[in-house]
Amino acid sequence: MSFTIIDQAPARLNRSELAVPGSNPTFLEKAAKSSADVVFLDLEDAVAPDDKVPARKNIIEALNDLDWSSKTVSIRINGLDTHYMYRDVVDIVEQAGQNLDLIMIPKAGTAADIYAIDMLVTQIEDAKGYTNRIGFEMIIETALGMQNVFEIAAASKRNESLHFGVADYAASTKARTTVIGGPHPDYHVLTDANADGNRDVHWGDMWHYPIAKMVVAARANGLRPIDGPFGDFSDPDGFVAQAKRAATLGCEGKWAIHPSQIDLANTCYSPSEAEVTKAKRILEAMEQAQKEGKGAVALDGRLIDIASIKQAEVMVQKAAQIADNDA
Repeated sequence: MSFTIIDQAPARLNRSELAVPGSNPTFLEKAAKSSADVVFLDLEDAVAPDDKVPARKNIIEALNDLDWSSKTVSIRINGLDTHYMYRDVVDIVEQAGQNLDLIMIPKAGTAADIYAIDMLVTQIEDAKGYTNRIGFEMIIETALGMQNVFEIAAASKRNESLHFGVADYAASTKARTTVIGGPHPDYHVLTDANADGNRDVHWGDMWHYPIAKMVVAARANGLRPIDGPFGDFSDPDGFVAQAKRAATLGCEGKWAIHPSQIDLANTCYSPSEAEVTKAKRILEAMEQAQKEGKGAVALDGRLIDIASIKQAEVMVQKAAQIADNDA
């Protein structure tokens, strides 16, 4: 372990993060009653320019009037390159900041972007005398943001999570795709021809690199890495496949752009009973090994050692967190 100890962001359950347009009060009410761990109330992409101001008012009323006690609530503000952003922050934090957990910063490009929002939020919190401190979620969805992802992750003590915004990232990098997440048929390799001259096609994951890089930046700074949207909400199998691959890479959760995706995400990012049982057996076996003065031991034909304890503890702690949330 390095002598540098990384402070961890608050341990919020973040398996599913539901996107809800602020322009629709009915959707806001339904979101408060949903099974999503986190809800972000959107002022950016899901809200047309003419609806920005009314949506802001809707969100303030929803934060103050609805019961959000069962979940974490965030707002996605408009980009720093728009004239909507400052009023998003000032109006909502001044009028409903005591009921707000997080601010989602879209298209984070540099550490200075985070600094600017931090300064504004800090001044409002101090002026209003709030005792709670609002955290930050940053969406990495541009080439600039991916280039500076490590600096962005370390830019503020408010930072809690990094999110991969696949659609805008694809546009920023001029990737040859028009879908939101998922594989692409042209991103594949061919095997060598077999004896009959046949070749197999193996599809690849064109988003592996950016997600893996984002995960490293997040974990190196104590943040939660979260996978972004999967646009085809009529394809639950495709959503599950994308969620599982992101979880395997280290993500803690995934966006739900439709209510039907919430339970899928919650399931994909919850350890199964079999996994938790195995993790507990690892901890028990290593506890016994340490009593016997051993640094490693075999369990089910596999070597486990001190590193195995850390992996098992993560699994058991996550299960306990979920159980507490569902209690």
